[in-house]
Amino acid sequence: MPATCSGDSARSSTTRTCGWSGLPSGNRNTPVPATPGTELYLKEVFSSLQGEGVFIGRRQLFVRLAQCNLACAYCDTDYAVTALWHAEEEPGGARGEDYPNPAAPAFLTALVARCLKQLPAHHSLALTGGEPLVQSQALAEWLPDLSQCLPVYLETNGTLPDAMERLLPFVSWVSLDIKLSGTTGVPTPWEAHAAFLEVSRPKACQAKIVIDASTTEEELVAAARLLRQHGPDLPLILQPRTVAGRPAFVGRQLLRLQALVASEHPATLVIPQMHPLLDIR
Repeated sequence: MPATCSGDSARSSTTRTCGWSGLPSGNRNTPVPATPGTELYLKEVFSSLQGEGVFIGRRQLFVRLAQCNLACAYCDTDYAVTALWHAEEEPGGARGEDYPNPAAPAFLTALVARCLKQLPAHHSLALTGGEPLVQSQALAEWLPDLSQCLPVYLETNGTLPDAMERLLPFVSWVSLDIKLSGTTGVPTPWEAHAAFLEVSRPKACQAKIVIDASTTEEELVAAARLLRQHGPDLPLILQPRTVAGRPAFVGRQLLRLQALVASEHPATLVIPQMHPLLDIR
């Protein structure tokens, strides 16, 4: 029987928020037997505040998956598959435990149950990466159970519409990035973004664009027009790139670009990353 989010399968503890004691396992090195196509390759699990976009400041349980289908120049995340992944012991703390990849969905569901039992005030579960949709087959095994106990907030690069369509019933919110070539260093996937916006429209909550001095006005206008056609009600977030813990793109030029984009898509906001400023993950 798969683990549920009732918390029954995880032993209560007053000293550890997301510890692994009591999870369904007879062996720390093999938490739950995983089968091909259903296991998930992870980087870390932790509790923190959402630091980007319209959900900024919301308390979320973050599940960061490994792997990505892009290689953006500004990416600040290690998404490579590694032998181990990290489970935080308490929010904001340095201590935790490392566990082997891959992990079975039932094991992760039991972890979520434990975290919610001991720290219930999470708004949602942030599924992030890397690019979570790269592992859509395994997520299809996990999200139906998980979405019954905690709303799922998916962070995605918006380039895998087929995978999104498969998982859409189990996701409450979709936050997608528009990847502009001037900033990412790779060609802008306009067609994939358009298809993704159409598929995700019932659950999409925002589109984000990371901007810096290399972002061109032409790209921003094209992105705004893409939103106007395929997501006219979506907030478009211009997010200045973070360098050394602070926004690297500020001042008059930022105001001018916001006005330019808003002339094409009025619901255009400027929101920097919050978590580097607060020294949290």
